[in-house]
Amino acid sequence: MTHVEDELNSQPECWTRAAEDAGRHRGALPDPGERVAVVGCGTSYFMAQAVAALREGSGQGETDAFAASEFPSGRLYDRVVALTRSGTTTEVLQLLSELKGRTRTTAVTADPGTPVMEAADDLVVLDYADERSVVQTRFATTALTLLRAHLGLHTGAAVTDARTALTTQLPQGLVECTQFTFLGRGWTVGLANEAGLKMREASLSWTEAYPAMEYRHGPISITTAGTATWMLGEAPDGLAEQVRATGGLWVGSGLDPLAELVRAQRLAVAVAAFRGLDPDQPRHLTRSVILAP
Repeated sequence: MTHVEDELNSQPECWTRAAEDAGRHRGALPDPGERVAVVGCGTSYFMAQAVAALREGSGQGETDAFAASEFPSGRLYDRVVALTRSGTTTEVLQLLSELKGRTRTTAVTADPGTPVMEAADDLVVLDYADERSVVQTRFATTALTLLRAHLGLHTGAAVTDARTALTTQLPQGLVECTQFTFLGRGWTVGLANEAGLKMREASLSWTEAYPAMEYRHGPISITTAGTATWMLGEAPDGLAEQVRATGGLWVGSGLDPLAELVRAQRLAVAVAAFRGLDPDQPRHLTRSVILAP
């Protein structure tokens, strides 16, 4: 078993622990009504998108998401939350340094023994969700689960669905597809973006991701036999029928959207195996992007 397989299989237990620990971290996480930005790089940026949509959508305060390198320096926030598995990513550390003494910051990380300990005002450590694999799975979803629980939006059904996602077969013919498109709505747009990234990282697949309603505005033109369109969350009316009419494979969502992401992670590993690739050694990637001065 690869490291990434082992780590993605442990997600139900990690989510359960994160939900139980959410109350203990309340003081380090945003209060209702605060104006908040959530930042990250790569996978963490896509989780930031999901968190921002969940928080603002539930009426708990204006919330934006940015890639750490694209944070608008002139914009004022009550708190900036940085998601960083390694605690060493250059763009995140630079941003936290720039905000020091000006904006309250919180870092959610897997490794407190890194520069992020000194860079952020508050620290939330999810060391039990740390990973050996370059390809992120459980840290990202565990951080999102912690924040869902903090917002009062996590239920045990998500964990149950994650176990289902790990034990049920993938749809027939999916692994053999040559192109994959992931769709989301609201907070699941971030999950769709992350599903696409997992496929690119682990299996070198041609993947795209869009808000579901935008799919009709051009991207559906590439859909045909041998391609797959996967919806994370509730699909817009009529979209499944439109995809099937193209000859493409439609994959609907019957689980909690975060559990659907677990299924997409499994697909990335399965496609890698089908193509003879090692998902633990993705091409041109390292566990953390650390730029030379």
